[in-house]
Amino acid sequence: MSSAPHPWLEQLIAWATPEATKDDLLAARKAWFEKMGEVFDDDRQLEMRMSAFLEHYVCDRVAPHLGATPARARYLESLAQETPERAAAWRALTETIHGLFEVRRIKSPEVRLRGLFSGIDFPVTERRQLIGLEVGDVLECRLVPFGGSLHFTAAWCFHPHEASKLIRVQARTPGLDEAAFTADCAQRALKAERYRQIAVEKIYDFSARRF
Repeated sequence: MSSAPHPWLEQLIAWATPEATKDDLLAARKAWFEKMGEVFDDDRQLEMRMSAFLEHYVCDRVAPHLGATPARARYLESLAQETPERAAAWRALTETIHGLFEVRRIKSPEVRLRGLFSGIDFPVTERRQLIGLEVGDVLECRLVPFGGSLHFTAAWCFHPHEASKLIRVQARTPGLDEAAFTADCAQRALKAERYRQIAVEKIYDFSARRF
């Protein structure tokens, strides 16, 4: 059995997206991109954003035809049909952690993150050199508890270094809706990528918008 979650996540996505439920997939995609920011074929973030949507589709969203998230439905199916080891792997995909995180430390083979809203520290196993990522940066990602440690999925949303402090300060606003704020930041990341002639600080100016 693989010691990393990525092959299992790929299998889950394939299982959850048969041709018979294509209409549901398209409706979910439309709603997600309206919230997180529409991407175009020439966007450098296109592949990453598509991965993020598919992870949301299988891990977070309750599928009408299943009455549960696909991750939960696949796990329940595995309990009756597969070994305990395989069932445990499917269960891990029902326990993912998604949100905005601050990078607290980078020391291979670990990246230590802190949830901006929870304040909880998460040690994430990561042996690759993450080029461009620095302590203090803010990123949106999904973590999977797998094999006794946390792992990144393939989907990230990096925010510019210059925006990190602005995001952290705004996240402390009492009563701020975490999901809405995460989506708003994702939209701003797209704008920062597309309109590089505009100062990042202006794009991430949260004073003009309330949640």
